[in-house]
Amino acid sequence: MTTVTTKNGSVLLEELELDLANGYVDDICKAIAAAEPKYTISRQRLMLQRPEGTLVLQKGDPLSKYEIKKNGPQIDWRTVFLIEYLGPLLIHTTLYMGQSIFYAAPAQEEISVTPRRTTVQINDTMPLGNLPKNCFHYWVIGGIMIAYPLYQPGYEHGYFKGLTEPMFLGPLLLIWLFAEVSNLMTHITLRNLRPVGTRVRNIPMGYGFNHVTCPNYFFEILGWIVLSLITGSLAVWFFTIVGAVQMYFWAVKKHKRYIKEFGDKYPRRRKILIPYII
Repeated sequence: MTTVTTKNGSVLLEELELDLANGYVDDICKAIAAAEPKYTISRQRLMLQRPEGTLVLQKGDPLSKYEIKKNGPQIDWRTVFLIEYLGPLLIHTTLYMGQSIFYAAPAQEEISVTPRRTTVQINDTMPLGNLPKNCFHYWVIGGIMIAYPLYQPGYEHGYFKGLTEPMFLGPLLLIWLFAEVSNLMTHITLRNLRPVGTRVRNIPMGYGFNHVTCPNYFFEILGWIVLSLITGSLAVWFFTIVGAVQMYFWAVKKHKRYIKEFGDKYPRRRKILIPYII
């Protein structure tokens, strides 16, 4: 029997029957949600009490005694990604197609395009309070700040004009394509880490992962560096730097989690983000 209480000590489930040898966090979450509908699964945070401190539990871990902490309103990741990327897509399209409306000078025949990859995830949730910050990053920095000067008639590729010459532009576009395809491949690897119908968590291996913990972030940054060079836009450089810094912190966090979870099994020589460097 397991007792489930809230953080303030009130009892939610006094006697919960579990197979502690084979039970999982998911079983606890479902039982709590059934007993108290206001504690939906996405708003639960389970913690295991231990003498050395409190351990936040991940799905798939066997448990013995728990606490619950409300995480506040949540929003699923599919909705998050659609909202985040809808803004830049509309902003870039509107400013490019409406040059005669938003700019005093007539539209030019020359075209400058900033490619954007759209990604959709469907697992887990994010605190609703994080949405405004994320939308500011994509809508304002990645949208308005980049699009408005980039599509202005007469824009001449910023500070790196020579890089738009064919001898430079071709190789840069090949590097960008390499980064995007590599990013896709690493995401497919991450998607396949947990076999369908199982709770097994594996160490990511294979293309990219043999050198760094988060090759998806590395290839993402590489792609944006190429776009920054091609456009020569300070706004694109700013977006690239802000994104790279954020992805570095995410990579450090994930690297530490892998080491803690897999111990000596995790490749010690694997860097965090940049092969052979960081």
